[in-house]
Amino acid sequence: MDSLRQQINDILSRQNLGVLATSAKGHPYTSLVGFVVTDQLDELLFATHRATRKFGYLQEDARVSLLIDSRSNQVEDFREAVALSAIGTAREVPTEQRDRLMQLFLARHPYLAEFVHSPGCALCLIKIQRYSLVQRFQDVLELDFDAPHSTP
Repeated sequence: MDSLRQQINDILSRQNLGVLATSAKGHPYTSLVGFVVTDQLDELLFATHRATRKFGYLQEDARVSLLIDSRSNQVEDFREAVALSAIGTAREVPTEQRDRLMQLFLARHPYLAEFVHSPGCALCLIKIQRYSLVQRFQDVLELDFDAPHSTP
């Protein structure tokens, strides 16, 4: 695995929560979600109730960004914190893929089993188009899954 992919995998493996940004009638709307990444790094899963604002906004506009960071709320964060933005489109997981992907999600978040199995819960899949990794508040590296030269 190349260095950038390894850095992305490391932060996704260490963090359990991210901030999901959706669009609400032309304005950003953010929500905290638990997530898990698939093996190829090109998809992320999260769960939400279908009655939430975020799910309604996803039905209107599937474009999303998920921010995952390494901050610890210490002074060192100004030098050492890393922020990863996962940019893509989200949709509810189709029925035929739900069981397999639910197992992946629950392997990471077993304490959410009751919620994920509830009738109103939607398991959502973000198809990643691009990751943007920011270090030291200015060093930006990108992994683009849509670029013809990219080898994700």
